[in-house]
Amino acid sequence: MRRRLLDAAALLAVLGAGGLLLAVSGLVPVKASSGHWPPTQWFLTFSMRRSIATHSLPLRAPPGLDDPVLALRGAGHFETSCRSCHGAPDLPQSRIARAMLPRPPQLGPRVRERSPEELFFVIKHGLKFTGMPAWTAEGRDDEVWAMVAFLLKLPALDKEGYRRLVRGEPGRAVAMSQQIPAAVSQTCARCHGAEGLGRGPGAFPRLAGQSAEYLAAALEAYARGARRSGMMEPIAAGLSPESVRELSDYYASLPAARAAPRETDAASIARGAELARRGVPSRRVPACAGCHGLERKTTKGAYPALAGLSAGYLRLQLELFAEGRRGGSAYVHLMQPVARAMRPGEMRDAALYYESLVPARR
Repeated sequence: MRRRLLDAAALLAVLGAGGLLLAVSGLVPVKASSGHWPPTQWFLTFSMRRSIATHSLPLRAPPGLDDPVLALRGAGHFETSCRSCHGAPDLPQSRIARAMLPRPPQLGPRVRERSPEELFFVIKHGLKFTGMPAWTAEGRDDEVWAMVAFLLKLPALDKEGYRRLVRGEPGRAVAMSQQIPAAVSQTCARCHGAEGLGRGPGAFPRLAGQSAEYLAAALEAYARGARRSGMMEPIAAGLSPESVRELSDYYASLPAARAAPRETDAASIARGAELARRGVPSRRVPACAGCHGLERKTTKGAYPALAGLSAGYLRLQLELFAEGRRGGSAYVHLMQPVARAMRPGEMRDAALYYESLVPARR
């Protein structure tokens, strides 16, 4: 028995030494142009599929993945960051993607092979040796689930359906693109709209009417990675200081409008009005209006104006503050303790109240 163990150990040592010599020699083929040997291709594919299935087992998809607003958020990012490799219903994969090893899949036919949890795992963590990156912003699972919601719709989209989802209705955006700065049409209008009102019922925050100071500070925070968002960080990081100023000044000059409410609850809005005006002194929750105002402008240009913003967006920001996942502002230390002291129902009430307000003209 001992002799067999020694022989096995010697064999393993020889194989290890041989593998090391082969690697040092530089003879191992690493050319993407040469492809994989069939056994290698099978082993890598099988291992990847089993790893995804195993690591996604503890995950549970949240309710509401069929929400069109969630899919709309994911569509904008897919168009910006994913389409060049994976193609889309209105455009085949690029020649560069087709020369990669492994070749990125056309996702339309492949999505049905994966559960929502498996899609989430791949989008969040990426895949080694494939060129598929991990999500750039840790802690933003809400954005990753938005991507999953879009991918679940992708197999049923034709060219026109995809175009409408990622770009909106034809005509208006084209007409306005001749009147707006190039930086806006190239980077922001796809999600926030050329008018700055945000596409969809609350899928994206309204930028129109916010102060240029606040908008510039937000873009700079995204670019530094201080304010986390896998959707906004790559875009902001690619903007020059001149483009940041141009974008901020443009959207600040536009008239604001109230978001179309997705739900109405008079009692909740009334409670939210009380929170906005008086806060909850017993729990050291100050009045929202003290910094953000009501219909009128905020007390500082660096503070966002909340009147008319969508309740879903406002509630998400409060949750991010409470969980310590929203940063980048010089005033984040003011909002985090406030959000942590608020109860979930109070977040909803305050968000619905501010959504109900018609913002004053600047």
